[in-house]
Amino acid sequence: MRKISANKTYIQDLGLLENQVIIVDENGMIRAIDDLSNHDKTSVEILEGVLIPGLINCHCHLELSHMKAKVDTGTGLIDFIKGVVTKRNMPMEEIWSAITLAEEEMIQNGIVAVGDISNVIDSFPQKSKGNLRYYTFVEFFDFLQNQNATAEFEKYYTVYQDLICNSSSSKSCVPHAPYSVSPLLFQLINQANEAVKKTISIHNQETVPENELFLTGKGDFVDFYSQFGISLSDFKASGQTSIHYALEHLDPKHRTLFVHNTLSSQEDITFAQSKIQECFWATCPNANLYIENGLPNYKNFIQAKAKVCIGTDSLTSNWGLSVFSEMQTIKKYQSYVSDLELLQWGTINGAEALGFEKELGGIQVGKSPGLNLIRHSKTEESIFSETATIQKIN
Repeated sequence: MRKISANKTYIQDLGLLENQVIIVDENGMIRAIDDLSNHDKTSVEILEGVLIPGLINCHCHLELSHMKAKVDTGTGLIDFIKGVVTKRNMPMEEIWSAITLAEEEMIQNGIVAVGDISNVIDSFPQKSKGNLRYYTFVEFFDFLQNQNATAEFEKYYTVYQDLICNSSSSKSCVPHAPYSVSPLLFQLINQANEAVKKTISIHNQETVPENELFLTGKGDFVDFYSQFGISLSDFKASGQTSIHYALEHLDPKHRTLFVHNTLSSQEDITFAQSKIQECFWATCPNANLYIENGLPNYKNFIQAKAKVCIGTDSLTSNWGLSVFSEMQTIKKYQSYVSDLELLQWGTINGAEALGFEKELGGIQVGKSPGLNLIRHSKTEESIFSETATIQKIN
């Protein structure tokens, strides 16, 4: 057994507590939580900082790790997508090497579980090693072309079938985004997922042209599709924001993870939560800054009592893979978000979004959440100050 204590310990629902001892067995399971006064201090590892559970990265594209710094910053989503499409093909040895290094980076940054997008099988060999717990979202898209839906479904369903999950990981078929999935493809995805309750991820309201397409039928996405020879003659604008289209076709019995949500209004959030009981909102602030130079308005989510969780997106759209860095970015630009809210977003909310909350997400007896230590200056008000660092403990 290992006894660990720190200046403060984050205990879910109780906050940051002093003088706590976490007793962990050789497998990382928490066997007890006790007061430091009940223990001989020479038997306890007493650390300087704040002890928190392992972090949950709710949104990543591990398979794009080889594209770090290859796509320009600040171009906007549509030009970013063009960059990914035209630059992602590289020798497999380079792709696998980058995936391995990216996973190691996440582990060193205290991440214990990842909600990871896959369009191809490139990341599957690394995932099979079991170094991290993965929820793999195999992503489908047909660019709103009902006539192509069946063929595109079969193509990506082959990828889904190729992934063999170990006992601690999961997978599901998911739609890419409202602007890229036809009603028929939504239907086929729902049928593929219907047997078991799952988490369904979907990119949402990441850029102004996305909402513009559904509100008016105009904007940069129309030009984008035209450049690729894709007709939108069958598409009819609804006069509502894009999330309404997604909610019309998503299966409400699943956990639903909306990703990015840069432009989601409080009305959008409230409406979604009225339609889907288990609704989660993944924010990837560093990626939002990398691509669009913008961030969500987190007041909208706090006022709607939304369950926010945190992702890193990919190394194509970020400078690193650190949930802690994402938390620091939120604190830097929208400092009204409290430390306790950020801790909840980065731990238990993410675990619940991926269906991993029985084992991960909190310092609680019977869980094996992993432990991290946040080191920060005691003179600073927030544990997420720019100079703070995180260290993996267990």
